Amino acid sequence: MNAPLTQSLDARYYTDPAIFEQEMQGLLARTWQFAGHIAQVREIGDYFAFEIAGESLFCIRGRDGEIRTFYNVCQHRAHEMVTGAGNTRVVVCPYHSWTYELSGELRAGPNIKSVPGFDRSAICLTSVQTEVFNGFIFVNLDDDAAPMDDWYPGVREEIRAYVPHIDALEPLEWVEVPENCNWKVSIENYSECYHCPTNHPTFAEGVVKPETYDIKPDEGGGYVLRHTTECQALDKMTYPIDMSVPHAGDYQSWFLWPMFSFQCYPGNVLNTYHWRAQGTDHCTVWRGWFTEGGSESAVIRQLAVQDRETTVEEDIHLVESVYRGLKSRGYRPGPLVLDPSGGVMSEHSIARLQQWMREAVDP
Repeated sequence: MNAPLTQSLDARYYTDPAIFEQEMQGLLARTWQFAGHIAQVREIGDYFAFEIAGESLFCIRGRDGEIRTFYNVCQHRAHEMVTGAGNTRVVVCPYHSWTYELSGELRAGPNIKSVPGFDRSAICLTSVQTEVFNGFIFVNLDDDAAPMDDWYPGVREEIRAYVPHIDALEPLEWVEVPENCNWKVSIENYSECYHCPTNHPTFAEGVVKPETYDIKPDEGGGYVLRHTTECQALDKMTYPIDMSVPHAGDYQSWFLWPMFSFQCYPGNVLNTYHWRAQGTDHCTVWRGWFTEGGSESAVIRQLAVQDRETTVEEDIHLVESVYRGLKSRGYRPGPLVLDPSGGVMSEHSIARLQQWMREAVDP
């Protein structure tokens, strides 16, 4: 007897503004989200502002060396505290000059000493759960969220095995890619290579061997998808690699649900994807490329250009076409292609992703 087919998600999961709002208030506010890299807050007082799930936040390095994240809002009358990035001795609200320590406690404010019963020690910027994961800063708006190693078991150590010099790496460049589609369409496209041989000839013929490509959900139930494959034959590779280094001939990617992926290209080249949802029908993808100390590298620059002129550009057209199709009256969700043996032509990863997507809005 054949097993029942697994149908793809109904279009409303991608196109309904009410579902998007539910995700912003729920899923994206209680999952681990990428904030930045420790290179952005190297010195005491370094800070940068960013946005997660519609909330303005900022990371800052304290005098004790700790990296903290706060909601970007003064506890006096709600003005935003900082914009952009910079360095400061204390955090001063531009509205009424209430001044906070780098650790968030209120330090001073004009005329507050004249207020009977004013307890300065009771006032502090509202903190956000923060973790440094192999040099990458992640935050979670849920104060009770489990640590990242529980969400993504084994990933921290696995990345270090493929990129043993990761502690020395810093961003070389970020490539910002706007896409006119729902964020889940972009995530799904990233999380399968069923489309790669047809749509990504440079990646499939000059970086990896598609016939060895597989994407596997975590066997222990963690919120991670692992992409694995071998590098293309050396005479076909579009960039040089030193095969004497462990894992130099491998490609591995760790997608951390819901919006971040570490990738190790052949040659131990670390690069990343992270997504930001900005509306039902719009998201932004950032591609990050990393070198030791952020030093210039002609090879990595060339690889980044090749990537955005081929794979990234090709994906933009794919995901935007899919999103237009999801809004068509003629779309009826079809069955996923779930090959029991796995492999590049199977959509096991999409089945797991869509399970998480359903659970996020259908408790």
